[in-house]
Amino acid sequence: MALKIRLARGGAKKRPYYRIVVADSRAPRDGRFIEKIGSYNPMLPKDGQRVQLDMEKVKAWIAKGAQPTDRVGRFIHEVEAEAWKWEQGNNPKKAEPGVKAKERLAEKAEKEAELKAAQEEAEAAAKAEAEAPAEEEAPAEEAPAEAAAEEEKTE
Repeated sequence: MALKIRLARGGAKKRPYYRIVVADSRAPRDGRFIEKIGSYNPMLPKDGQRVQLDMEKVKAWIAKGAQPTDRVGRFIHEVEAEAWKWEQGNNPKKAEPGVKAKERLAEKAEKEAELKAAQEEAEAAAKAEAEAPAEEEAPAEEAPAEAAAEEEKTE
């Protein structure tokens, strides 16, 4: 039987109050427990008595193999560091977006790439149109040369 030292919620709606209990890990959160070993009232100020623990019972249950949850382990470490060494967890995938968000980002990137390609094509077409009249102007420059040739013929 795997034992956990965990929080069991009580209190009214939006007014939480937690008991710190030793329970079978398969039991429901607010269900059956073996022993109550403390309490946690998050409504009190942080510098007040938010957490109350019976450290003798905590040490006895840890010696019997009970594992505190992360939050309760932090409470135990704050009260008496020798009783339980709490280490901050590391979850590198926590900030990673979900599957749907990744799909939306990929679709957005494709649309932006298509839009950018269309803009480049439009710019290329505009340049081609700008160069086309320049080619028409070149024969216009030859026209005065033709006029000079005609003048020579008439003389």
